[in-house]
Amino acid sequence: MNTPINGSIPDMYVNDVFSLPFTMEEYFSRQKNFHSQLPENSVVIIPSNPFAKRSNDTNFPYRANSYMLYLCGWEYPEAIFVSNNCSGPWNTSIFVQPNDNLAEIWEGRRIGIDNAMKNWPVDDAHSMDKSIEIIKNLLDESKNVFIIQGLNDKLDNLINDSLTQKSRKRNVNGKGPVSIGDPSYIINEMRLIKSQKEIELMQKASDIASQAHINAMSKSKLGDGEWNLQALIEEYFISNKSQCSYGSIVGSGPNATILHYNSNNSPIKDGDLVLIDAGCEIEGYASDITRTWPINGNFSEPQREIYELVLEAELAGINACKVGAPWKSSHYAASEVLAKGLIELGILDCTLEDALGDNYDGPFRNFFMHGTSHSLGLDVHDVGVISPNSEEHGRKLEEGMILTVEPGLYFAEWRTDITVPPRYAGIGIRIEDDILITKDGPVVLTSGCPKTIDEIESLIKER
Repeated sequence: MNTPINGSIPDMYVNDVFSLPFTMEEYFSRQKNFHSQLPENSVVIIPSNPFAKRSNDTNFPYRANSYMLYLCGWEYPEAIFVSNNCSGPWNTSIFVQPNDNLAEIWEGRRIGIDNAMKNWPVDDAHSMDKSIEIIKNLLDESKNVFIIQGLNDKLDNLINDSLTQKSRKRNVNGKGPVSIGDPSYIINEMRLIKSQKEIELMQKASDIASQAHINAMSKSKLGDGEWNLQALIEEYFISNKSQCSYGSIVGSGPNATILHYNSNNSPIKDGDLVLIDAGCEIEGYASDITRTWPINGNFSEPQREIYELVLEAELAGINACKVGAPWKSSHYAASEVLAKGLIELGILDCTLEDALGDNYDGPFRNFFMHGTSHSLGLDVHDVGVISPNSEEHGRKLEEGMILTVEPGLYFAEWRTDITVPPRYAGIGIRIEDDILITKDGPVVLTSGCPKTIDEIESLIKER
């Protein structure tokens, strides 16, 4: 029996099959805000994500297009969201897979056209079989096309043809689009600020991920491999009706010094630190947590020294996340703590000014190579321009933004480009939390996940 195609729905008679994560009013408000920023005689086209092939005739688990989730909540494959104001007020529609007995026997029940129109925030619904015909007619009446390209070859070709074709009808009547744009830039800006319901979903994802990390600490044991800890984390995600928001990183010992390590196949040795970077998503909204801890429950002195420094830097970065502060404030605050600490530990032999460099690019970056923060939302590395007007220090933080704070230090003994102090060789530590910006100061959505040395050692020793 072949693997079923991902993205099918449960039985149509399940009560909550049509339950969307947001009210119709919230979806309509998003659409209105988006449409208000577009000119007259425009058509918007947002296709669903294509399937991603795993091997031969099997696919990776299906994940919906975040823009479609945001505008109308549609999470199933082979669909197109279309809106237009070519004949007056904005009209929205969605093209979906029609009901098909044979296909549904093999792949699962489909929403169908009628149910899509009745239960989703759109004016009309049509079969995907008619998408090219209907969209072509809309293009003939439009002047501007806003499409997310690279997801549907047929649509991309249709749009390109409509812009470049030469015909007598086009010459006489002036029919057809004259410009093409990317709607994602407008929607990205909207997605930066989360609504109350979005915040609630992200808090739920943070709570699940926090408990998953706690399970890994409390249920792991000496003799486990990285794969065992990955199983503990992801089992909890699945058992709580969530899924990974990105590929889990479980790096032990020197593997923790590799930023995007994902093999997760090494045995964990007594005395190793384990760095786990893992988060889940609920209704598409992500959490993103990193914790680093000793498999035997006891930080060695060198491990403790580096851990306390990274934790101090993380707390400084979190405290910098205030309304009106520049985006890079968290990075500056964390970097200054790390650079000062590296000097105090004797790892760097220079002044703080020299360690930081002219643009926070000094020698402290030999051990802290990545940024401190990124946006979080429907994508784990969420959208939105950090410096929309080329601001040197980034845009101002606003209430409702959610970002990570995740400093780290990495002392890979195999590196030949720098000198790694033998006392810290093989140590990699990162601590990451998810931060909501509010007028009353930063709120740590992932505060339920232990991170002080005392909390971690106590938790592990109780297992």
